[in-house]
Amino acid sequence: MITSYQQKGSLELAYLGDAVYELLVREMLSERPSKPGKMHQAALRYVACHGQAVAAEALIPTLTQEEADILRRGRNSHLHPAKHNDPGEYALATGLEALFGYLHLKGDRERIRELFKAAVIAIEEEKK
Repeated sequence: MITSYQQKGSLELAYLGDAVYELLVREMLSERPSKPGKMHQAALRYVACHGQAVAAEALIPTLTQEEADILRRGRNSHLHPAKHNDPGEYALATGLEALFGYLHLKGDRERIRELFKAAVIAIEEEKK
């Protein structure tokens, strides 16, 4: 039986995963008291192309084969990044978003939280 997440294209998964990931970032930042403008600036560190690419690279060794395949499909989607984005980073970021979209549709909230926690650690360590 084919389920809804198996019918979705990688860009559809990435579109959904972008929202899932953004919500996780906003939830995390809302737990840290700050002014809205500062929260927005802080969010950029996690949701910008570079941050997501750093997270994706860190997560790849921890993924199951199925998750790695979803990330790879998203990464290999034919996209045209904005001029200020590195194409390789943009591809990795799209792969990460596809993975989060896939896990959301699959209903695997525990795995989403686990990967998000690892992504945050990778992003925060990269800036040190």
